[in-house]
Amino acid sequence: MGSVLNFHDICAKGERVHFARTALTTARPNPLHSHDFFELFWVQNGKVRHHLPDRTDTLAEGDLVLVPPGQEHGVQAKGEHSLLVSVSLHPDVVERLVARHKGELPDLTTLQFATSDSRDLASLNRAALRLERSNRGDLATEAFLLPILLAFAKKEAPKDIPPWLVDAMEAARNPEIFQNGSAGLVALTGKAHAHVSRTMRAQLGQSPSEFINDIRMTYAARQLVTDDEAVQTIAEQCGIPNMAHFHKLFRERHGTTPLKYRQKYQRDVIQP
Repeated sequence: MGSVLNFHDICAKGERVHFARTALTTARPNPLHSHDFFELFWVQNGKVRHHLPDRTDTLAEGDLVLVPPGQEHGVQAKGEHSLLVSVSLHPDVVERLVARHKGELPDLTTLQFATSDSRDLASLNRAALRLERSNRGDLATEAFLLPILLAFAKKEAPKDIPPWLVDAMEAARNPEIFQNGSAGLVALTGKAHAHVSRTMRAQLGQSPSEFINDIRMTYAARQLVTDDEAVQTIAEQCGIPNMAHFHKLFRERHGTTPLKYRQKYQRDVIQP
């Protein structure tokens, strides 16, 4: 039985998240360890061996892993210049997030994997830096976590959703796509709008417009909290220059106006 790491031993009182950047050695971890918190880590550079009780996985640059409490594991460099970024997360933050988005996020009691391309990895590092410079409270941590958990959720899409739609839905989280509304999503599929709409309603219970607007309002909320741009500018970034329509969609999604949302939550985030 390996050692058990405790959250209160590595974090200052009141912190909900802890960062570590580690240049790994080629020494094999023996024994494995576990912890009483969630650990999110990604390979920043090189290749890494991730040891589990029943197997060893080889991870490459951009691979992300979410390790739940109680899971034994260990990491080891595979070759030179292996760098790992690790984020330790208080379990209460993750569990409350999952409770609020029940059914929309993957099962975080099991090990989760995802892969980022170079652009996604750069965005991940910028988001991590914003969180690291914040007060590291619940809201800032959740704003950092949600896009990552959605990446994990992609691979858990229902098996009867066609791959062309899964890929398009994931790509539509890019502002360059969702700015164009449902037309941007449909264009990614290469199929007729009516066919995409029927498929999404049958498999997800949502129209293309409803799906895109959910993404837009999630993006808008994150921008309101982590940036100081005007609400009009954020609305235009979402592809909704009509402010009345933007306010209507935002209130439906978040239960308040964009300005009140910012006033309520932005004070909890220190700007970079």
